[in-house]
Amino acid sequence: MMHEGSTDLPPEIADRITKPFARFLKIKVATGVMLFLATVAALILSNSTWSVPFSAFWETPIGLHFGSLDFTRSLRHWINEGLMTFFFFVVTLELKRALVLGKLPILRVAALSLAGALGGMLLPAALYLALMNSQLGMHGWGTVVATDTAFVIGCLALLGSRIPPSLRLYLLSLAIFDDVGAILVVAVGFGDAPNWAALGLAALGLVATLGATLIGIRSVTVYFLLASVIWLCFDASGIHPTLAGVVLGLMTSTHGWVSDDRLRAILERVLAYPRGDHWSGDTIDRSDLQRAGIAVTEALSPAERLEMVMHPWVSFAIMPIFAFANAGVTISGADIGQPVSVAIFVGLVLGKPTGVIASSWLAVRLGLVTRPSELSWSLLAAGALLTGVGFTMSLFIAGLAYTPAMLEGAKLGILAASVVSAAAGLLMLVWVTAKSPNASSAAGRC
Repeated sequence: MMHEGSTDLPPEIADRITKPFARFLKIKVATGVMLFLATVAALILSNSTWSVPFSAFWETPIGLHFGSLDFTRSLRHWINEGLMTFFFFVVTLELKRALVLGKLPILRVAALSLAGALGGMLLPAALYLALMNSQLGMHGWGTVVATDTAFVIGCLALLGSRIPPSLRLYLLSLAIFDDVGAILVVAVGFGDAPNWAALGLAALGLVATLGATLIGIRSVTVYFLLASVIWLCFDASGIHPTLAGVVLGLMTSTHGWVSDDRLRAILERVLAYPRGDHWSGDTIDRSDLQRAGIAVTEALSPAERLEMVMHPWVSFAIMPIFAFANAGVTISGADIGQPVSVAIFVGLVLGKPTGVIASSWLAVRLGLVTRPSELSWSLLAAGALLTGVGFTMSLFIAGLAYTPAMLEGAKLGILAASVVSAAAGLLMLVWVTAKSPNASSAAGRC
């Protein structure tokens, strides 16, 4: 039984259910498992007698219509451009927090991931364009530039402690840089003619958001309403609305409102009260307790708090829903040898890892970046194979880039490339990590 001086919260019967579930959600491989299950379910339904209603379901119109104003979109549109805005927001928060708050504290080491990401975007895009030269679908080169963060980290989690933290950090930051690059591809390549009035309103919304931050408004509701208006303006402007998530993520502060010293002083004032039931009523005691609660919350930066709240929703709801809505493809009678499928497969399976390793090696040889000593070239090569798992972002860009007639072939290429890349990367990582530590360190000498 818990004693009165315990630092834990009082136990509840519900904790017996929620705590094991929370531990499961903290396992990084769980996100990959959820994505995998959603993909399998989509493939099964797309190749069953339910294929027609399953496909039609995602085209269900949902929205509001007031006179000349029409905000009706298909369910797939709300998922791909509405829910995925939260995905881009969280990705941007992760990158900004990693750069500002210390997960990537040394610029030269962080630049190794950036160098790998650049090569991992340029080479596969070049291979895709070469294979699709003068063919319909050339503009879909963005499909092969991104890496699926969840699946890559999930694959690494399968091998547990055999994978050094430096490789996890390298691949995680590389995948985030990849996602940012893919966002830029979306911004440049898939917007419509700009609606300047809507863009002006979006700019006013961003200014209002900045103003609310400067005058000290910390209500999540206020910012959510402002963000919703900004998203609608982006959606009407001709610029892809998911970019609203990127802009708002960059604007989110990474500094806490309450300093450590002030937090300690406020908590010490509460702890100085004698024991007893004196917190209720309109008293100074209750006011001090409420102030302590606010101080504990605001000691964390808005970026950290939002990431902590939204990351589980993005990982275990939004991304699986996206996969379920977009991964369905009819396999029976499908032609995996059609040009778009081959171009995507070659770009992801061969272009991504080759570009990652080549650009990382070149940057190290030129002295532009630093490679951690425990991160051997053999480990880097094995990890680079996993970057061919494009999946989420590849499906996202494919949905924008291709006509319905080509989309099926593009999805086949993405799914095949992701499976082959994951299998090849895992097998090579098992082989590399099975070697003796001395052999591994010897391989790491440049």
